[in-house]
Amino acid sequence: MTRGSEFFFNTRLTLPDLVKVERFRRAPDLGPRLLFFSGGSALFQTSRVLTHFTHNSIHLITPFDSGGSSREIRNQFKMLAVGDLRSRLMALADQSFLGNPDVYRLFATRLPLDLEPSALATELKQLVDGEHPLIRALQDPLRKIIRNHLRFFQNAMPATFNLAGASIGNLILVGGYHNNRRQMDPTLYLFGKLVEARGMVRPITTSNLDLKATYQDGIEVVGQHLITGKESKAKPNRIERLKLVGRSGGSVPKLKRKVAQLIETADLICYPMGSFYSSLLCQFSVKGTAEAIAKNPVPKVYIPNWGDDPEEYGLTLADKVERLLDSLKCNAERPLADSDVLNFVLIDRQGGPPEFKSQLKGIEARGIQVIDCDLADPNQSGLIDPNKLVLMLLSF
Repeated sequence: MTRGSEFFFNTRLTLPDLVKVERFRRAPDLGPRLLFFSGGSALFQTSRVLTHFTHNSIHLITPFDSGGSSREIRNQFKMLAVGDLRSRLMALADQSFLGNPDVYRLFATRLPLDLEPSALATELKQLVDGEHPLIRALQDPLRKIIRNHLRFFQNAMPATFNLAGASIGNLILVGGYHNNRRQMDPTLYLFGKLVEARGMVRPITTSNLDLKATYQDGIEVVGQHLITGKESKAKPNRIERLKLVGRSGGSVPKLKRKVAQLIETADLICYPMGSFYSSLLCQFSVKGTAEAIAKNPVPKVYIPNWGDDPEEYGLTLADKVERLLDSLKCNAERPLADSDVLNFVLIDRQGGPPEFKSQLKGIEARGIQVIDCDLADPNQSGLIDPNKLVLMLLSF
């Protein structure tokens, strides 16, 4: 275990390497391809910091959200969830005047929760017709492109669709999805261009799937919003198994070749903080993901959560590492070694949770290097400083 010292991984490294980081800051267009397996909001601020050093990061997102307005979109349109995809693109967006701040403002706005359905329909019509102030603020041809996507959404929207609280950005994504023959990749590409995203965002799969968790007491739950605990008042329970299930039956699809290529060509692979099962481990249920990770000889880094994650109930740090490894290897078509899929665990023994002060020998016995480094936010106790984290990851 090291703390801010040099160690070996194919070459000699210093963490943090401030000279290397400064080089990236001066030319972010040429920055490294850091790849993150992530889902929700835990990486939002880190992603924003990252844009100052590289415009080439890759974010593979879980499209399985089943709560809130995402539930309405998925149920009515029979498609993957788009909320977390939109949110990560917002985190990567150029919000300066050199970018498109008016587009960013539009995509980040939600329709009111307290309006009658007729009033919400009127507001949507104003957006489509170009009469809404948020649309009028845009310059052509952006205004025409966005109105066109909103018109596709309006035409495809079922009469029973509830617009209350809907993100306008999500509606634009859904419209683009239908405009592109129910294909998400070209829609995300165009969306990224509209907001000048400084990185690439893709779903781990475009299939319409749900998460199914089996708990220690045998209870089974289907739906990400129930597994995360956001909409469940059940007592804490330890998750034993997690799988992906199709809403219309069938088996879980294999990883698309173009997504596998993103993994295989990354300069670093990161398993970041966030909801342990519903944001991270679930991605490895897509067949072929582990093999793509193993093909790439770059460093693979795990950043454990610091906060209270209901999905980690009953798990020690050593348990989390073991379950991460099991999830990475159990769906592989060939045997994989631990070192094929995980090399480093980043912790802060001084500023992080108390569990970081023990359980480390068992992790290192598996050939995984635990790196003890300064990650604590000096202004918010118990949180990771996104600036420090980015410096560490770039140093690899």
